[in-house]
Amino acid sequence: MKAMNLAYVHKKPGCIKVQGGCIRRVRGLGCFILRTMFCLVILLINVAKGACQELNAKVTVVAPQLGTTIDASLVSNLEKQLTDFINQRKWTTDQFQPEEKINCNFSIALTSIAAQDVYEARLTVQAARPVYNTVYQSVLVNYQDAQFTFKYRPYQRLEFNASQVAGTEPLAANLTATIAYYINIILGLDYDSFELGKGQPFFKNAQNIVLAAPKASNIRGWQSFDGQRNRYYLANNLTAANMQDIHQVFYTYFRSGLDSMYSDPKTARSNILNALKALQKFNTQHPNSMIEQFFMESRTDELVGIFKEAPPDIKNEALPLLTELNANGGTKFNEALKN
Repeated sequence: MKAMNLAYVHKKPGCIKVQGGCIRRVRGLGCFILRTMFCLVILLINVAKGACQELNAKVTVVAPQLGTTIDASLVSNLEKQLTDFINQRKWTTDQFQPEEKINCNFSIALTSIAAQDVYEARLTVQAARPVYNTVYQSVLVNYQDAQFTFKYRPYQRLEFNASQVAGTEPLAANLTATIAYYINIILGLDYDSFELGKGQPFFKNAQNIVLAAPKASNIRGWQSFDGQRNRYYLANNLTAANMQDIHQVFYTYFRSGLDSMYSDPKTARSNILNALKALQKFNTQHPNSMIEQFFMESRTDELVGIFKEAPPDIKNEALPLLTELNANGGTKFNEALKN
């Protein structure tokens, strides 16, 4: 996901409501001011078209390594069908207004043809959530899954049934199962970032997909022996009873930290620093966990933006912590935060 500068501009990214001492995104209600003006319009639209779906996904499919061995129409058909599959399906029971939809990208690079209608690919999943009172969107997911093999025939119907994840044809089912898995990860992280623990139903959905995933000799990514960074480990880290502290890290970082940067940057930085300390403790208890790396991925520029204007004592406290949690960003952290 392209790095974004922290520009704390006074602009609401979506409908926000105070409830129970915290501010959270409203599911199913318009902003108070707009509701009075447009409730009838919204009602008519919902009756005519159904409730707004949760995702605003852009899907791209490319095949640069396959050249003329693949029909261009197949690529465009797959792209369109996946876009419809993601954006036109209801993934939750909550109501989302258009401005509340989660922005995300699914990029598929077809790398080889394993058999007739069977493709090996790299899937890149990206998602972001708005930061309160700003035009900035913070990364929720920026992950590349290289263990993506599926069967696709032009114009085949894309189906996904949570109670029959494996379907009747494993390789065909692996296409929608993998996409549905990452949709639940995105939803879980989004919900967790607005209200502590609210992402658990979606993480459990993702774990259930792992447990019931399609099985075939060339399907990988769903098993513990398929590597140390895969769908199995991500879902496991997000649902394991002894790893629940990670959800407090998410909530503190986003809700108590980023969402307060406009109104109270001093307190917000303190909360973000506390979240990072909790993440450091989590990493000590669970060394080399996938979720710690997953969270820190693509967050270097954001963290530089948060701490570069901090007082010297905060910079001195943050620098060793940041370089420990994200060694790849060490050079940038040193350049920005060293007094």
